[in-house]
Amino acid sequence: MSLNHEVIDPKNLEQAFALFTAASEQLSIAYAELQDQVTTLTEQLEVANGNLRREFEEKSALSRRLSLLLDRLPAGVLELDQCGDVLTQNAAAKKLLGRSDHRFNWSVVMAEQMQATDEPGVLAYQSGDNARHLLLEEVDVPEEGIRLVLLHDVTAATEMRRALSRHQRLVEMGEMAAGLAHQLRTPLATALLYSGHLVRVELSNEDRVRFAQKSLERLRHLEVLIQNMLRFVRGQQQFTERLDVSGVLLDAIQHVQPQFDAKNVALHWVSLNMPVWTKVNAREFSGAIANLLENALQASVSGQSVVCSLSMDVSTLEIEIKDFGCGMSEATCIRLFEPFFTTRKDGTGLGLAIVRNLVSAYGGGISVESKLDFGSSFKIRLPLTTATTKV
Repeated sequence: MSLNHEVIDPKNLEQAFALFTAASEQLSIAYAELQDQVTTLTEQLEVANGNLRREFEEKSALSRRLSLLLDRLPAGVLELDQCGDVLTQNAAAKKLLGRSDHRFNWSVVMAEQMQATDEPGVLAYQSGDNARHLLLEEVDVPEEGIRLVLLHDVTAATEMRRALSRHQRLVEMGEMAAGLAHQLRTPLATALLYSGHLVRVELSNEDRVRFAQKSLERLRHLEVLIQNMLRFVRGQQQFTERLDVSGVLLDAIQHVQPQFDAKNVALHWVSLNMPVWTKVNAREFSGAIANLLENALQASVSGQSVVCSLSMDVSTLEIEIKDFGCGMSEATCIRLFEPFFTTRKDGTGLGLAIVRNLVSAYGGGISVESKLDFGSSFKIRLPLTTATTKV
């Protein structure tokens, strides 16, 4: 048996070794670069992990601080889901509401245990013996799909305001009693004087009738004074209804028109030629407007004019009664609405106080601007209404 030996070319062998050597060197270089990249990535990963760890620790610390702060807040905080179910509540909320159960529905609580008060945003909460006044604020968090409810306990502040209101009312009543005693003294003494003359035997029939009439006038003045005092004490009216205030103003104007004609003072009516609705007591508000018109007439002289105008904005109507008569000083304007303060010799000083109380009871306000020898302007502002309910 014979063997065939292939002859290898030395040059080819050298080239093969050269290629192998070159490939080995490239592989070594690539491996070294890969090691460098792995080292760099490892370092970067360690840095990133360190940053993440620090951020996590910082956020954890912040979360702990916020949780501690939330539990220490005097205001209650509720977290609601989209259905109105309470997810979480802080310690203050549990204390204010008197319940520590979870997943109760806030809408049910609002409907069954909350009642509106006369203060905007304040609700009366009642749960067993737990009665509070709470100021509510709601904040939507759409990114999280939740709603936050903030509860502020204003019970103490509400009670203080009520106590202050009662105190102010007592002060007013005391001032009113003192003023009434002063107001009653003069006409009562005059009536007694005239009545005393009536028992004189030598008095003629003509004088007897004259003294009787004067005594009767003083007694009627006393009756008007007492009626005005009772109206002032009564304050808030019991019945109001939704009315077109233009009709009420026209009724007052027609009532005083003969007095204006007798004194030759023009009375101008500026309307809006459209219904303007508000809730008032027609008879008493017409009387209040008539009182202001009569005051404007008293301040005017023959040949002058008085303007009664009506205007409105989005939510409020304004009634202005403007005269161009004698006007008033700043000191008089400051005291104008005080009970028993008057600048007229025959005035009771209760007319404008009654008007102010009446307008306040309707949720409005009254103001005055005046200047000596240039006239006065009284403005009444009342809320517009759209509802047709009666109270």
